[in-house]
Amino acid sequence: MSKRRVVITAVLAGQSQSEVARTYGVSQGWVSKLMARYRAEGDAVFEPRSRRPETSPTATPEATVELIVRLRKQLTDAGLDAGAETIDWHLRHRHQVTVSRATINRVLVRHGAVTPDPSKRPRSSYIRFEAEQPNETWQSDFTHYPLTDTKTFPKGVEIITWLDDHSRYLLHVSAHLRITGPIVVTTFTETTATHGYPASTLTDNGMVYTTRFSNGLATGRHSRNGFETLLRDLDIVQKNSRPNHPTTCGKVERVQQTFKKWLRAQDPQPATIDELQALLDQFVQLYNHQRPHRSLPQRATPATIYNARPKAAPTADRSAENHHRVRADKLDASGCVTLRVNGRLHHIGVGRTHARTHVLLLVDDLAVRIIDAATGELLRDLVIDPTRDYQGTGKPPGPTPKKK
Repeated sequence: MSKRRVVITAVLAGQSQSEVARTYGVSQGWVSKLMARYRAEGDAVFEPRSRRPETSPTATPEATVELIVRLRKQLTDAGLDAGAETIDWHLRHRHQVTVSRATINRVLVRHGAVTPDPSKRPRSSYIRFEAEQPNETWQSDFTHYPLTDTKTFPKGVEIITWLDDHSRYLLHVSAHLRITGPIVVTTFTETTATHGYPASTLTDNGMVYTTRFSNGLATGRHSRNGFETLLRDLDIVQKNSRPNHPTTCGKVERVQQTFKKWLRAQDPQPATIDELQALLDQFVQLYNHQRPHRSLPQRATPATIYNARPKAAPTADRSAENHHRVRADKLDASGCVTLRVNGRLHHIGVGRTHARTHVLLLVDDLAVRIIDAATGELLRDLVIDPTRDYQGTGKPPGPTPKKK
Protein backbone atom coordinates (compact mmCIF):
# COMPACT_ATOMS: atom_id res chain seq x y z
CA MET A 1 0.00 0.00 0.00
CA SER A 2 1.35 3.44 -0.94
CA LYS A 3 2.17 6.03 1.72
CA ARG A 4 -0.52 8.34 0.32
CA ARG A 5 -3.20 5.70 0.82
CA VAL A 6 -1.95 4.84 4.34
CA VAL A 7 -1.93 8.50 5.40
CA ILE A 8 -5.39 9.23 3.98
CA THR A 9 -6.82 6.06 5.52
CA ALA A 10 -5.42 7.03 8.93
CA VAL A 11 -6.90 10.56 8.76
CA LEU A 12 -10.27 9.22 7.61
CA ALA A 13 -10.19 6.78 10.54
CA GLY A 14 -10.20 9.74 12.95
CA GLN A 15 -6.56 10.50 13.71
CA SER A 16 -5.45 14.14 13.61
CA GLN A 17 -3.23 15.29 10.77
CA SER A 18 -0.40 16.24 13.16
CA GLU A 19 -0.51 12.78 14.76
CA VAL A 20 -0.47 11.05 11.36
CA ALA A 21 2.48 13.25 10.27
CA ARG A 22 4.51 12.23 13.34
CA THR A 23 3.60 8.55 12.94
CA TYR A 24 4.65 8.26 9.30
CA GLY A 25 7.53 10.74 9.29
CA VAL A 26 6.09 13.33 6.94
CA SER A 27 5.37 17.02 7.34
CA GLN A 28 1.98 18.19 8.54
CA GLY A 29 1.81 20.56 5.58
CA TRP A 30 2.17 17.66 3.15
CA VAL A 31 -0.65 15.78 4.92
CA SER A 32 -2.85 18.87 4.75
CA LYS A 33 -2.27 19.33 1.01
CA LEU A 34 -2.81 15.61 0.40
CA MET A 35 -6.19 15.67 2.14
CA ALA A 36 -7.23 18.78 0.23
CA ARG A 37 -6.38 17.04 -3.05
CA TYR A 38 -8.28 13.93 -1.93
CA ARG A 39 -11.42 15.94 -1.25
CA ALA A 40 -11.09 17.64 -4.68
CA GLU A 41 -9.95 14.71 -6.85
CA GLY A 42 -11.03 11.57 -5.05
CA ASP A 43 -9.14 8.35 -5.78
CA ALA A 44 -7.09 10.11 -8.52
CA VAL A 45 -4.90 11.43 -5.71
CA PHE A 46 -3.34 7.98 -5.36
CA GLU A 47 -1.81 8.17 -8.88
CA PRO A 48 1.49 10.04 -9.29
CA ARG A 49 1.08 13.49 -10.86
CA SER A 50 3.06 14.71 -13.86
CA ARG A 51 6.00 16.95 -13.03
CA ARG A 52 5.53 18.85 -16.26
CA PRO A 53 5.36 22.60 -15.57
CA GLU A 54 2.06 24.35 -16.15
CA THR A 55 3.78 26.87 -18.46
CA SER A 56 6.92 26.59 -20.63
CA PRO A 57 8.00 30.07 -21.76
CA THR A 58 10.90 28.66 -23.80
CA ALA A 59 8.85 25.97 -25.57
CA THR A 60 8.67 26.06 -29.37
CA PRO A 61 5.50 27.98 -30.37
CA GLU A 62 2.70 25.75 -31.58
CA ALA A 63 2.52 27.72 -34.84
CA THR A 64 6.19 26.92 -35.52
CA VAL A 65 5.61 23.23 -34.74
CA GLU A 66 2.71 23.14 -37.20
CA LEU A 67 4.83 24.91 -39.82
CA ILE A 68 7.65 22.36 -39.42
CA VAL A 69 5.25 19.44 -39.81
CA ARG A 70 3.57 21.10 -42.80
CA LEU A 71 6.90 21.77 -44.53
CA ARG A 72 7.92 18.15 -43.96
CA LYS A 73 4.75 16.94 -45.66
CA GLN A 74 4.96 19.44 -48.54
CA LEU A 75 8.59 18.61 -49.34
CA THR A 76 8.01 14.86 -49.02
CA ASP A 77 4.93 14.96 -51.25
CA ALA A 78 6.90 16.94 -53.84
CA GLY A 79 9.65 14.28 -53.86
CA LEU A 80 12.25 16.67 -52.43
CA ASP A 81 14.65 16.32 -49.51
CA ALA A 82 12.76 16.95 -46.27
CA GLY A 83 15.47 16.57 -43.61
CA ALA A 84 15.97 18.89 -40.63
CA GLU A 85 18.65 20.95 -42.42
CA THR A 86 16.44 21.55 -45.47
CA ILE A 87 13.46 22.49 -43.29
CA ASP A 88 15.74 24.84 -41.34
CA TRP A 89 16.71 26.58 -44.61
CA HIS A 90 13.07 27.07 -45.60
CA LEU A 91 12.19 28.38 -42.14
CA ARG A 92 15.00 30.95 -42.22
CA HIS A 93 14.76 32.15 -45.80
CA ARG A 94 11.08 31.68 -46.64
CA HIS A 95 9.31 32.18 -43.30
CA GLN A 96 11.82 34.24 -41.23
CA VAL A 97 11.68 31.68 -38.40
CA THR A 98 14.84 30.58 -36.59
CA VAL A 99 15.01 27.36 -34.57
CA SER A 100 17.81 24.87 -34.09
CA ARG A 101 18.07 21.75 -36.26
CA ALA A 102 17.92 19.66 -33.07
CA THR A 103 14.54 21.22 -32.27
CA ILE A 104 13.30 20.49 -35.79
CA ASN A 105 14.38 16.87 -35.46
CA ARG A 106 12.67 16.51 -32.06
CA VAL A 107 9.44 17.90 -33.51
CA LEU A 108 9.60 15.46 -36.43
CA VAL A 109 10.29 12.50 -34.13
CA ARG A 110 7.48 13.52 -31.77
CA HIS A 111 5.00 13.61 -34.67
CA GLY A 112 6.13 10.24 -36.06
CA ALA A 113 7.63 11.76 -39.21
CA VAL A 114 11.04 10.05 -38.84
CA THR A 115 11.64 6.38 -39.59
CA PRO A 116 14.80 5.11 -37.81
CA ASP A 117 17.26 3.34 -40.12
CA PRO A 118 20.20 2.09 -37.99
CA SER A 119 21.61 0.12 -40.93
CA LYS A 120 22.20 3.28 -42.97
CA ARG A 121 25.89 4.09 -43.40
CA PRO A 122 26.82 7.32 -41.55
CA ARG A 123 27.93 10.26 -43.65
CA SER A 124 31.12 10.60 -41.60
CA SER A 125 32.38 7.27 -42.96
CA TYR A 126 32.76 8.60 -46.52
CA ILE A 127 35.92 10.22 -47.84
CA ARG A 128 34.72 13.42 -49.50
CA PHE A 129 36.41 15.38 -52.26
CA GLU A 130 35.37 18.48 -54.13
CA ALA A 131 36.76 20.51 -57.02
CA GLU A 132 38.10 23.93 -56.01
CA GLN A 133 36.52 25.85 -58.90
CA PRO A 134 33.43 25.68 -61.09
CA ASN A 135 34.14 23.84 -64.36
CA GLU A 136 37.21 22.23 -62.81
CA THR A 137 35.50 18.83 -63.05
CA TRP A 138 32.23 17.76 -64.63
CA GLN A 139 30.68 14.46 -63.60
CA SER A 140 28.39 12.53 -65.93
CA ASP A 141 26.26 9.40 -65.80
CA PHE A 142 22.98 8.11 -67.18
CA THR A 143 20.07 6.25 -65.62
CA HIS A 144 16.84 4.52 -66.63
CA TYR A 145 13.27 5.76 -66.15
CA PRO A 146 9.99 4.03 -67.19
CA LEU A 147 7.21 5.76 -69.15
CA THR A 148 3.49 5.02 -68.89
CA ASP A 149 3.24 4.43 -72.66
CA THR A 150 4.64 0.92 -72.37
CA LYS A 151 3.50 0.01 -75.87
CA THR A 152 5.77 2.59 -77.53
CA PHE A 153 8.47 2.47 -74.84
CA PRO A 154 8.38 -1.08 -73.42
CA LYS A 155 11.83 -0.72 -71.83
CA GLY A 156 11.48 2.92 -70.79
CA VAL A 157 14.08 5.57 -71.64
CA GLU A 158 17.46 6.73 -70.36
CA ILE A 159 18.45 10.10 -68.90
CA ILE A 160 21.96 11.56 -69.19
CA THR A 161 23.26 14.09 -66.68
CA TRP A 162 26.18 16.55 -66.69
CA LEU A 163 26.94 17.97 -63.22
CA ASP A 164 29.54 20.48 -61.99
CA ASP A 165 31.55 18.79 -59.22
CA HIS A 166 32.33 22.00 -57.28
CA SER A 167 28.84 23.50 -57.05
CA ARG A 168 26.53 20.50 -57.84
CA TYR A 169 25.07 22.73 -60.56
CA LEU A 170 23.04 20.72 -63.07
CA LEU A 171 24.55 21.70 -66.40
CA HIS A 172 22.50 19.40 -68.59
CA VAL A 173 19.79 16.75 -68.13
CA SER A 174 18.08 15.17 -71.13
CA ALA A 175 16.04 12.04 -71.91
CA HIS A 176 16.76 9.72 -74.86
CA LEU A 177 15.56 6.35 -76.05
CA ARG A 178 19.05 4.95 -75.41
CA ILE A 179 22.31 6.64 -74.44
CA THR A 180 24.95 6.05 -77.10
CA GLY A 181 28.45 7.37 -77.75
CA PRO A 182 27.25 10.05 -80.23
CA ILE A 183 24.64 11.26 -77.72
CA VAL A 184 27.35 11.67 -75.08
CA VAL A 185 29.40 13.77 -77.52
CA THR A 186 26.37 15.81 -78.59
CA THR A 187 25.15 16.58 -75.07
CA PHE A 188 28.68 17.45 -73.94
CA THR A 189 29.14 19.82 -76.89
CA GLU A 190 25.78 21.49 -76.25
CA THR A 191 26.66 21.94 -72.58
CA THR A 192 30.06 23.49 -73.34
CA ALA A 193 28.39 25.95 -75.72
CA THR A 194 26.45 27.31 -72.74
CA HIS A 195 28.88 26.93 -69.83
CA GLY A 196 32.34 26.81 -71.42
CA TYR A 197 34.85 23.96 -71.48
CA PRO A 198 35.70 22.13 -68.24
CA ALA A 199 39.24 21.40 -67.16
CA SER A 200 38.40 17.71 -66.65
CA THR A 201 35.58 15.17 -66.67
CA LEU A 202 34.82 12.31 -64.29
CA THR A 203 32.70 9.31 -65.32
CA ASP A 204 32.44 5.60 -64.79
CA ASN A 205 33.82 3.09 -67.30
CA GLY A 206 30.75 2.77 -69.52
CA MET A 207 31.60 2.14 -73.16
CA VAL A 208 29.91 5.41 -74.15
CA TYR A 209 32.52 7.27 -72.07
CA THR A 210 35.66 5.17 -72.50
CA THR A 211 36.85 2.03 -74.25
CA ARG A 212 39.89 1.53 -72.03
CA PHE A 213 38.52 -1.82 -70.81
CA SER A 214 37.54 -3.05 -74.26
CA ASN A 215 39.12 -6.18 -75.74
CA GLY A 216 41.40 -4.08 -77.91
CA LEU A 217 43.34 -3.00 -74.83
CA ALA A 218 44.58 -6.55 -74.24
CA THR A 219 45.81 -6.88 -77.83
CA GLY A 220 47.46 -3.48 -77.93
CA ARG A 221 45.01 -2.23 -80.58
CA HIS A 222 42.94 -0.05 -78.21
CA SER A 223 41.39 2.91 -79.99
CA ARG A 224 39.60 5.88 -78.43
CA ASN A 225 35.88 6.42 -78.89
CA GLY A 226 34.38 9.72 -80.02
CA PHE A 227 34.16 11.22 -76.53
CA GLU A 228 37.76 10.34 -75.65
CA THR A 229 38.98 11.78 -78.94
CA LEU A 230 37.04 15.02 -78.38
CA LEU A 231 38.50 15.48 -74.89
CA ARG A 232 42.02 14.85 -76.18
CA ASP A 233 41.60 17.40 -78.96
CA LEU A 234 40.36 20.00 -76.46
CA ASP A 235 43.13 19.29 -73.90
CA ILE A 236 40.50 18.26 -71.33
CA VAL A 237 41.68 15.75 -68.73
CA GLN A 238 39.55 12.59 -68.66
CA LYS A 239 39.18 10.85 -65.31
CA ASN A 240 37.37 7.54 -64.73
CA SER A 241 36.41 5.81 -61.51
CA ARG A 242 37.90 2.47 -60.56
CA PRO A 243 35.71 -0.55 -61.33
CA ASN A 244 33.21 -1.37 -58.57
CA HIS A 245 33.67 2.04 -56.90
CA PRO A 246 30.44 3.94 -57.68
CA THR A 247 30.97 6.37 -54.79
CA THR A 248 33.75 8.04 -56.81
CA CYS A 249 30.97 9.46 -59.01
CA GLY A 250 28.72 9.82 -55.99
CA LYS A 251 27.61 13.39 -56.69
CA VAL A 252 26.02 12.61 -60.04
CA GLU A 253 24.70 9.29 -58.70
CA ARG A 254 23.04 11.15 -55.83
CA VAL A 255 21.42 13.81 -58.02
CA GLN A 256 19.99 11.05 -60.22
CA GLN A 257 18.43 9.50 -57.13
CA THR A 258 17.05 12.92 -56.20
CA PHE A 259 15.38 13.70 -59.52
CA LYS A 260 14.00 10.17 -59.92
CA LYS A 261 12.39 10.48 -56.48
CA TRP A 262 10.96 13.85 -57.55
CA LEU A 263 9.73 12.42 -60.87
CA ARG A 264 7.91 9.57 -59.15
CA ALA A 265 6.02 12.13 -57.03
CA GLN A 266 4.62 13.92 -60.10
CA ASP A 267 1.06 13.29 -61.25
CA PRO A 268 0.40 12.36 -63.97
CA GLN A 269 3.49 10.36 -64.82
CA PRO A 270 5.09 11.09 -68.23
CA ALA A 271 4.01 8.97 -71.18
CA THR A 272 6.43 10.28 -73.82
CA ILE A 273 10.00 11.52 -73.99
CA ASP A 274 8.77 15.09 -74.55
CA GLU A 275 6.63 14.96 -71.41
CA LEU A 276 9.54 13.54 -69.43
CA GLN A 277 11.87 16.24 -70.76
CA ALA A 278 9.43 18.97 -69.72
CA LEU A 279 9.46 17.59 -66.17
CA LEU A 280 13.26 17.35 -66.19
CA ASP A 281 13.56 20.99 -67.29
CA GLN A 282 11.26 21.95 -64.43
CA PHE A 283 13.37 19.98 -61.96
CA VAL A 284 16.64 21.54 -63.19
CA GLN A 285 15.23 25.03 -62.55
CA LEU A 286 14.04 23.98 -59.09
CA TYR A 287 17.28 22.20 -58.19
CA ASN A 288 19.67 24.90 -59.41
CA HIS A 289 17.88 28.04 -58.23
CA GLN A 290 15.37 27.24 -55.47
CA ARG A 291 16.25 24.08 -53.57
CA PRO A 292 18.87 24.48 -50.79
CA HIS A 293 21.75 21.99 -51.02
CA ARG A 294 22.87 20.41 -47.76
CA SER A 295 26.50 19.90 -48.81
CA LEU A 296 27.09 23.51 -49.92
CA PRO A 297 28.20 26.39 -47.64
CA GLN A 298 25.23 27.84 -45.74
CA ARG A 299 23.06 25.37 -47.71
CA ALA A 300 23.15 27.73 -50.69
CA THR A 301 21.69 26.84 -54.06
CA PRO A 302 24.00 25.33 -56.71
CA ALA A 303 23.51 28.40 -58.93
CA THR A 304 24.80 30.67 -56.16
CA ILE A 305 28.00 28.66 -55.72
CA TYR A 306 28.52 28.06 -59.46
CA ASN A 307 28.42 31.80 -60.21
CA ALA A 308 30.46 32.86 -57.18
CA ARG A 309 33.97 31.89 -58.31
CA PRO A 310 36.02 32.24 -61.50
CA LYS A 311 35.55 29.31 -63.88
CA ALA A 312 38.35 26.85 -64.56
CA ALA A 313 39.27 26.03 -68.17
CA PRO A 314 41.47 23.44 -69.91
CA THR A 315 43.84 26.05 -71.35
CA ALA A 316 43.68 28.57 -68.49
CA ASP A 317 46.91 30.34 -67.53
CA ARG A 318 47.61 28.77 -64.16
CA SER A 319 50.16 31.46 -63.28
CA ALA A 320 47.30 33.95 -62.95
CA GLU A 321 45.52 31.95 -60.28
CA ASN A 322 47.68 33.42 -57.52
CA HIS A 323 45.92 36.78 -58.03
CA HIS A 324 42.52 35.29 -57.27
CA ARG A 325 41.23 33.90 -54.02
CA VAL A 326 37.90 33.11 -52.42
CA ARG A 327 37.31 33.24 -48.69
CA ALA A 328 34.31 32.29 -46.59
CA ASP A 329 33.71 34.57 -43.61
CA LYS A 330 31.03 36.06 -41.38
CA LEU A 331 30.29 39.77 -40.87
CA ASP A 332 30.72 40.97 -37.29
CA ALA A 333 28.07 42.72 -35.18
CA SER A 334 28.84 46.06 -36.83
CA GLY A 335 28.49 44.64 -40.34
CA CYS A 336 32.23 44.61 -41.12
CA VAL A 337 34.69 42.00 -42.35
CA THR A 338 38.50 42.06 -42.37
CA LEU A 339 40.83 41.27 -45.25
CA ARG A 340 44.62 41.19 -45.28
CA VAL A 341 46.19 42.71 -48.41
CA ASN A 342 49.98 42.87 -48.83
CA GLY A 343 50.47 42.13 -45.13
CA ARG A 344 48.12 44.89 -43.94
CA LEU A 345 44.73 44.25 -42.37
CA HIS A 346 41.84 46.24 -43.80
CA HIS A 347 38.33 46.55 -42.36
CA ILE A 348 35.57 46.56 -44.97
CA GLY A 349 32.19 48.00 -44.03
CA VAL A 350 29.10 46.33 -45.46
CA GLY A 351 26.38 47.66 -43.17
CA ARG A 352 24.71 46.77 -39.89
CA THR A 353 21.71 45.53 -41.84
CA HIS A 354 23.77 42.46 -42.78
CA ALA A 355 25.41 41.88 -39.37
CA ARG A 356 26.25 38.21 -38.63
CA THR A 357 25.65 37.24 -42.25
CA HIS A 358 27.78 34.46 -43.73
CA VAL A 359 29.53 35.82 -46.82
CA LEU A 360 31.98 34.89 -49.58
CA LEU A 361 34.79 37.30 -50.46
CA LEU A 362 35.88 37.13 -54.11
CA VAL A 363 39.29 38.81 -54.23
CA ASP A 364 41.02 39.79 -57.48
CA ASP A 365 44.11 41.79 -56.47
CA LEU A 366 42.56 44.94 -54.95
CA ALA A 367 39.07 44.35 -56.38
CA VAL A 368 36.77 42.69 -53.86
CA ARG A 369 33.20 41.46 -54.23
CA ILE A 370 31.28 40.43 -51.09
CA ILE A 371 28.23 38.22 -51.60
CA ASP A 372 25.72 36.56 -49.30
CA ALA A 373 26.84 32.92 -49.03
CA ALA A 374 23.28 31.65 -48.80
CA THR A 375 21.47 33.71 -51.44
CA GLY A 376 24.23 34.95 -53.77
CA GLU A 377 23.15 38.59 -53.27
CA LEU A 378 25.94 41.10 -53.98
CA LEU A 379 26.43 43.07 -50.74
CA ARG A 380 29.51 45.15 -51.61
CA ASP A 381 31.71 45.71 -54.66
CA LEU A 382 34.81 47.81 -54.08
CA VAL A 383 38.47 48.40 -54.85
CA ILE A 384 40.66 48.37 -51.72
CA ASP A 385 42.45 51.63 -50.94
CA PRO A 386 45.81 50.35 -49.61
CA THR A 387 46.42 53.62 -47.70
CA ARG A 388 43.30 53.30 -45.55
CA ASP A 389 42.54 50.83 -42.77
CA TYR A 390 38.75 51.20 -42.90
CA GLN A 391 37.04 50.85 -46.26
CA GLY A 392 33.80 52.73 -45.65
CA THR A 393 30.58 52.31 -47.57
CA GLY A 394 30.51 56.00 -48.51
CA LYS A 395 27.25 56.55 -46.65
CA PRO A 396 26.99 59.24 -43.93
CA PRO A 397 27.48 57.98 -40.36
CA GLY A 398 24.45 57.14 -38.24
CA PRO A 399 21.29 55.16 -38.88
CA THR A 400 19.77 55.04 -42.33
CA PRO A 401 17.17 57.81 -42.60
CA LYS A 402 13.59 56.65 -42.91
CA LYS A 403 11.83 57.23 -46.20
CA LYS A 404 9.02 59.77 -46.08
